[in-house]
Amino acid sequence: VQLQASGGGLVQSGGSLRLSCAASGRTFRYYSVGWFRQAPGKEREFVGTVASGGHSTYYSDSVKGRFTISRDNAKNTAYLQMNSLRSEDTAVYYCAAQAIGAWPHTLGYGYWGQGTQVTVSS
Repeated sequence: VQLQASGGGLVQSGGSLRLSCAASGRTFRYYSVGWFRQAPGKEREFVGTVASGGHSTYYSDSVKGRFTISRDNAKNTAYLQMNSLRSEDTAVYYCAAQAIGAWPHTLGYGYWGQGTQVTVSS
């Protein structure tokens, strides 16, 4: 599975962005998809995840209520809708697939895409 994240950019505080994670391969639909972010000088942080069928999601406390993850398996694509953005959301955002272990899948992903930069100006 190859993943490609896109949709990042510059947005004002309080604004919205939607990131996409496009996947190749027929197995995408069987994997959870996770979103992570890494701000300059900080460790990579778990943002949220969506289960393979799209019916279950789980979010970090820092984004809960503001971010929504969804997926369209027919299009081999997952999405991260980000609303009410804050300056502390500025980071490179990554999508990942094929987690192992029990739900929620906050780590243990086997496939990673390249990141997309999100910059929130205050």
